[in-house]
Amino acid sequence: MLRWRRVKDASLFGRPSAAGLALGALFFAVSLSPSLIPRAALVQGALGGICFAIGYLAGYTLMVLRHWVVESGPAAPRVLQIKMALGLLIAAVAILWALWNVTGWQNDIHAAMGIPPVETARPFTILAVAAFVALVLVFLGRLFRRLWRVIATQLEAFIPRRLAKLTGITLALLLFWAIGNDVMLGRVLQALDETYAALDRLIPPEKAAPADALKSGSAASLVGWDGLGAAGRDWVLAEPDAAAITAVTGAPALEPLRIYVGLNSAPDADQRGRLALEEALRVGAFDRRVLVIATPTGTGWMDPAGMQPLDYLTGGDLAVVAVQYSYLPSWMSLILQPEYGAESAVAVFREIYGHWRNLPEAGRPELYLFGLSLGARNGELPISWQDLLSDPPQGALWAGPPFAMRGWQQLLASRVPDSPAWAPRYRDGSAIRVMTQEPQTHIYAPWGVMRMIYLEYPSDPIVFFSTGTLWRAPAWLRGSRGPDVSPSLRWWPVVTFLQLGFDMMTATTTPPGHGHVYAAKHYLRAWAEVLGGDYDPEMMARLEAIFAGQGI
Repeated sequence: MLRWRRVKDASLFGRPSAAGLALGALFFAVSLSPSLIPRAALVQGALGGICFAIGYLAGYTLMVLRHWVVESGPAAPRVLQIKMALGLLIAAVAILWALWNVTGWQNDIHAAMGIPPVETARPFTILAVAAFVALVLVFLGRLFRRLWRVIATQLEAFIPRRLAKLTGITLALLLFWAIGNDVMLGRVLQALDETYAALDRLIPPEKAAPADALKSGSAASLVGWDGLGAAGRDWVLAEPDAAAITAVTGAPALEPLRIYVGLNSAPDADQRGRLALEEALRVGAFDRRVLVIATPTGTGWMDPAGMQPLDYLTGGDLAVVAVQYSYLPSWMSLILQPEYGAESAVAVFREIYGHWRNLPEAGRPELYLFGLSLGARNGELPISWQDLLSDPPQGALWAGPPFAMRGWQQLLASRVPDSPAWAPRYRDGSAIRVMTQEPQTHIYAPWGVMRMIYLEYPSDPIVFFSTGTLWRAPAWLRGSRGPDVSPSLRWWPVVTFLQLGFDMMTATTTPPGHGHVYAAKHYLRAWAEVLGGDYDPEMMARLEAIFAGQGI
């Protein structure tokens, strides 16, 4: 007859682990030190609480493994008291030291970015939020421990004790994963998906369909206004127009052509690609001097800071083709729908580039590629060596290349040895160059048949994140630092990885010119280099002043 076996030493509210408290507090303290992006108190508290919980788990696990190997009996009460007192002392000193220094650490990041300092980083708010998060996570950890010990205790009646414990841990992990991933996370993601879909369909009353027949979404367009999506409608109606361009450049300008196909304009990527080509042909995109295939971010957003300099530099004599592949933020699109962006980029490139390369070379427009963040990652995927060798586009601008971007990782791995990882140089620079906020001082070889620019900031965690930071210092922390990276930033095992993870989620909270917010004045220099034109210095100075005043 089977009997329920009683579980010992698995209380949900028992004595805490002295080693866990000490190591958790050290993890918390280090998490408050500078990383790439300034952190608000609530964000810092959440990060600190997670780091404490991970440190606590590490300390507790080390003690469990020690007992597992040595199989020692329970310690004497006096020994437990000494260990607990020592753990609490270490924890108190570490936490107080970190809270005392946190304002200075945050201001180190502010100073590197030229941001006014904060009077206080709100250490008590940080402590309160961190304590709440840590308590919840530690409780969940104890709940997990209770579950696996219950399972292991029942299994000990049939299999050896150590095997029962190992099996119990495995089964408890599977149960927690099923509940957390399939039930909780699945419902949250479903709710977010429905929310973003509704926002994408929303058309404010003030955003009526354009009357200009050359604009996507107009009555003459092959693309319906409703199907453009929120980001597409914003971009089609965006400034500048021909009059605004003329007012700045002093020369007659054309109305820039903005061809946009929304996610709901056609049922699949191939049909959206064909629709983009048909719309481009309808408005005469291939008759312009410059043609750009632009891959949007996950939401379909076209960065005004990246597009407006191009309008001015070309005098409006250009057409930009963009196709939406998702309405989710880039990080969600990358996790949930990574194939959608790739399929869309391939379909659009196949249609637009395929038509372009069949035109007479003397009469076709200059072809360029553009992408920001996830758009850069997806935008490079269709390019093959066959295209580059036989009939390459004139150039490409990839802004904020994400760490998962194939070409960016290859560039970093093959950079010139004496160039820093945050500003790498690739060979002689005749085909590929990297630009940051600061003007280039290195002398490159003349451009070849194709000009490719990577625009990135040393403080952009989306560019420099790596899973390797879990166990080793990243290359961009060796030697000299980037101009907007805190000199106080240090690498810490596990914690730096978590800091960068949080930095990625808040990378767009910085002022333009830092983090993942790319400034129009830097786009201006990058586009001028990619286009290869001989631009009037006075006009360039006026444009930089205009963009600086707009704060984009």
